Amino acid sequence: MFQYIIGLVAAFLVFSNPISDFLYPDRATRINELSPRPQFNESLLAIDAPNATAPECAPDGYIARIVSREPLIVYLEGFLSQEERSHLLEISEPIFVPSTVTNNGEATHRDSSVRDSHVAVIPRSDPVRCIEARARALQGWRPELWIERMRTQRYGPGGYYNHHYDWSSNVRGWGRVSSLMAWVEGSDDLKGGGTEFPLITRPVEKMWCRFIECAEDGQDEGESGETGVVFKVVPGNAVYWENFAADGRGYEQTWHAGLPLHEGTKTGLNIWSFGKI
Repeated sequence: MFQYIIGLVAAFLVFSNPISDFLYPDRATRINELSPRPQFNESLLAIDAPNATAPECAPDGYIARIVSREPLIVYLEGFLSQEERSHLLEISEPIFVPSTVTNNGEATHRDSSVRDSHVAVIPRSDPVRCIEARARALQGWRPELWIERMRTQRYGPGGYYNHHYDWSSNVRGWGRVSSLMAWVEGSDDLKGGGTEFPLITRPVEKMWCRFIECAEDGQDEGESGETGVVFKVVPGNAVYWENFAADGRGYEQTWHAGLPLHEGTKTGLNIWSFGKI
């Protein structure tokens, strides 16, 4: 009897992987399709030179609050300091150009029916590198992950960005794994211009009304399970979200838009992270 049991265990060890691959072919395909690290256009990534000296950065002082657990969305209060915001505006102002869009990886082109704003790919000054380091630390210094060159976005009256995903596809296990959008500036006369996630479940507690649009300025908390969140423009604060599930599927709930700006101006900062999904 004992020899019979030993034989069954041995057979299980030999055939367990082939059987599981037969029963779960999608899982096997995902594992087999993960390719080695792709060739990067390093000019688009925030990569330090081998002999670069690390900048002196102040300790992180922001407050994190979870908006959604699946997908993970985190609201970051005080992510940018006043000094950092002033610096970002200073280095962006001379290099703003009209924003472009791309379809399916094709060449970029101007299309104001999709996106009406100005963008600046900002130089990697020491304050900028400190913000990059903060974004990496937020993600736990995840291996095989790189911060893309950061961009500021300026919107004037009538400016907007239609609903879109930051991720395009899972390319053999690699992609834009996360997004962080911070508000750098919002003029005193600002009206409109919030950032909308129409497919995310809206928090119902009144405390959130400091950061998201609520009915009648928070007098009505709404009902649990309602979808649709519009984040207010709050300079210094930010929203972080993950674009892919563990199985490599892009999160449809990360569909979002920069709503039309009726009056005033706003400037945002995009921090995208590319890497192994």
